This record gives sequence, structure tokens and C-alpha cells, in this order.
Amino acid sequence: MTTINPYLTFNGACKEAFNFYKSVFGGEFPYVGRFKDMPPNPDFEITEADKERIMHISLPISKETILMGSDSNF
Repeated sequence: MTTINPYLTFNGACKEAFNFYKSVFGGEFPYVGRFKDMPPNPDFEITEADKERIMHISLPISKETILMGSDSNF
């Protein structure tokens, strides 16, 4: 069986988009990680606002397909 796992990138609207996809396809998010969940790196500071952005989210929509995404403006 062919699989496809698209990775979508947003500029701050990832959570809203994935809530919409969830309302269309159903299912649950097995993982939602925000940038604040990463260990701090003194060489790469993240603003307080960016810490709330989605680092990674996934939504299985079938046996063969998982939608994945993140917010990125870096």
C-alpha cells in the first residue's frame, strides 16, 4: 500500500489549522510539541511568543496517511 505523510509548515496558525483538519477527518493528536518543550540553547534564543508555537504536531487520518506540521518563521 502506498503511503503519504505530508508535512505542512505554518507561520503561527498550525494549531488552528490542525484543529480544523481534526474536525474534518476526526482522530486525535498523538503528539503536540511546542518550541518551549525543547531544552534551552544559549546559541539560539526563542522569544516568549515563539515558545508557544507548534514545533511538531501529527494527526493520523488513515492507516496510510499521517498529516504532520509545525510553525516556523526561523
